[in-house]
Amino acid sequence: MLSHKGLHKPVLVLNASYEPINVCAARRALVLVFKGIAAAEEETSSSVHSSRRSLRVPSVIRLLEYRRIPCQTRALSRKNILMRDRYTCQYCLKVLPAGELTLDHVIPRSRAGDSGWENLVACCHQCNNRKGCRTPDEAGMKLLRQPRPFSLHTSRHLMRLLGKSDDQWRKYLFY
Repeated sequence: MLSHKGLHKPVLVLNASYEPINVCAARRALVLVFKGIAAAEEETSSSVHSSRRSLRVPSVIRLLEYRRIPCQTRALSRKNILMRDRYTCQYCLKVLPAGELTLDHVIPRSRAGDSGWENLVACCHQCNNRKGCRTPDEAGMKLLRQPRPFSLHTSRHLMRLLGKSDDQWRKYLFY
């Protein structure tokens, strides 16, 4: 039997060509399999039951029809910035929980810095206070890497990170 929490477990989504294209929750994966849109390639030991049927919960699903994937973009959000920066302060390199990180404007808003992918980075409270309303150069601080938009490369890297905890994903994440 599957707990409510188990329905949020990440599932790797493959295109019909076996190319990894996304990660979704187990609940969504079950709906796609049930509707005949996808097939389970790998399954967990958990299952869900209805009055007539029992389904094993997939850990990898494959779409049955090939989907052309347009250039992938992600919404600009605090969560997506933190994921892009791997929950790492971009100045002191400490890896911290989301609640202990802030977003820093590399070029401060007070100097017409925008709130976009290329100007926001994950930052711990201490570094953010130290930097203040200055640029990193003025504050004598160095960025780990220049901020970039969330890209297909970032998305694939996150799939690999998530896949490290699921051995069944490894053979599909070959790049």
